[in-house]
Amino acid sequence: MDVDSTLITGEVIEMLAERAGTRALVAAVTERAMRGEIDFARSLHERVATLAGVPVTVLADVLDEVELSPGAKELVAGLAARGWPLALVSGGFTEVVGPLAARLGITRYRANRLEVADGVLTGRVAGEVVDRAAKAVALRAWADELRVPLERTVAIGDGANDLDMLAAAGTGIAYRAKPLVAAAADHALEGRLDEVLTLPALAS
Repeated sequence: MDVDSTLITGEVIEMLAERAGTRALVAAVTERAMRGEIDFARSLHERVATLAGVPVTVLADVLDEVELSPGAKELVAGLAARGWPLALVSGGFTEVVGPLAARLGITRYRANRLEVADGVLTGRVAGEVVDRAAKAVALRAWADELRVPLERTVAIGDGANDLDMLAAAGTGIAYRAKPLVAAAADHALEGRLDEVLTLPALAS
């Protein structure tokens, strides 16, 4: 499952940009990327560059502000009750996704890492970018690790960078998604995340 605007209601990079005074600029770039108008990796580098000089301590503040989407806790609990493993894959940042996953008892996640020097963000991403291709790679890797046939996997996301994993999964679910994504998914939901548990494909 995707994180920003899927598991949680907002976009972490926009919350960080608020501290840098660049939220409007970053939000506009995010919107274009999620609609598929610009390449995600390029857009990520553009947005992260605006965070240069922001103290690393703001990451804890942002984590405290994160709000789960309606039905998120219930979905996590429902999957756990069924014994179905859940993993998070995010174009956001491991500094927020990691603690969030731990709170929810989720042990598998992948996300980007922010480069830090002398206690401040450098405005760069450390390592390879988790983009739409990387999300599909993660899905396949986890399915292989868990010995789950790909046709039995489920992917949930909202933006253009989720399209590859939605296509790769046995069931692709768009949640409060951009029109492009909703049209491409097997199911499109607008209400609560735990509605996923009632879909015919997952009812058994």
